[in-house]
Amino acid sequence: MGVFVTGVRPRWSDMDAFGHVNHANTVTLLEEARIDLLFTEAARHGVTDMTNGMVVARLVVDYLTPIVFTGGEIVVEMSVRELRSASFLLDYTVRNQRGDDSVVVTKAETLMVPYNVTAARPRRLDEAERDFLAGWRAGGNGA
Repeated sequence: MGVFVTGVRPRWSDMDAFGHVNHANTVTLLEEARIDLLFTEAARHGVTDMTNGMVVARLVVDYLTPIVFTGGEIVVEMSVRELRSASFLLDYTVRNQRGDDSVVVTKAETLMVPYNVTAARPRRLDEAERDFLAGWRAGGNGA
């Protein structure tokens, strides 16, 4: 596969005074999509340690066109660009359906760091986590 695709549904309360999804709420939608990959999909593949601690170390968001509340889902495509022993970079492409067209509305990236909550410090990815993430590398074969 190489690209994980999920849908998230903006809420009416996500809109700002200009009638589009507020930037902070866009980041929350990215988080919901990321949880779907790193927690739900990973657990489906038997990889459960990520739920014990994973933090965003850096976030970059490019807003290409406003996300307008329609009541429907937006599509979030994610892939792993860089995979290191104690971090990985997730790329996002967010699409909004407008009629029969799919419009790219946002591109983003997050630098993710596995975190040991008990020790309050970063940790290394374990072998199962690395294997799972490697399957979602752009151009990879999926997990």
